[in-house]
Amino acid sequence: MADRTARRARESNWVAEKRRRRRAEILHAALRAFRARGYHATTLDDIAAHLGIRNTALYHYFPDKEAILFACHQESLAEVERILAEARTQYGRALERLAHVVREHVRVMIDTLEGSPLAFEVTSLSLDLQRKVVTARDRYERGIRAIIEEGVAAGEFRPVDPKVATFVVLGAINWVARWYRPEGALHSAELGTKFADYLVGGLACR
Repeated sequence: MADRTARRARESNWVAEKRRRRRAEILHAALRAFRARGYHATTLDDIAAHLGIRNTALYHYFPDKEAILFACHQESLAEVERILAEARTQYGRALERLAHVVREHVRVMIDTLEGSPLAFEVTSLSLDLQRKVVTARDRYERGIRAIIEEGVAAGEFRPVDPKVATFVVLGAINWVARWYRPEGALHSAELGTKFADYLVGGLACR
């Protein structure tokens, strides 16, 4: 009995992991399609074509294209929340915390979101889903603003307006989706370092 129970548990874990991997593959295929064609012009057929499957297979994971878009937002927002938590626990100075957030956010834009302009597609969601995304984005924005406020108070940053400075940082990073091309010479790590150098360096006291 114990052996049978253990075998069922292993099989259940294997099925769950297989489903998780396939779901992630669908999201990344969707992001590539959104980058290439735009959200509204992308069809489920386009997403399925990136995976080499029929679009009917997508319905085992998502009911429609909007659900895929929302899941993409959830994945990216969970990552940036984790990045903020890392910055708080791993770095002591505001300069270091903000540089970590900028570097990792650029990585999310390029590697996780496949360079897709996802931040500009929130209004394509229903009002209820929009509110959920905006609430999470506002929480992230407040986290960055808090880092800048702490840096100003500690004398690490110039006496800037933390709200405006936060908008500048996020605006610069989000705009990556408008011009980044995977086939280009710059990759996420190098680009993230440059962004941290320019954005954080522009705030630092000299």
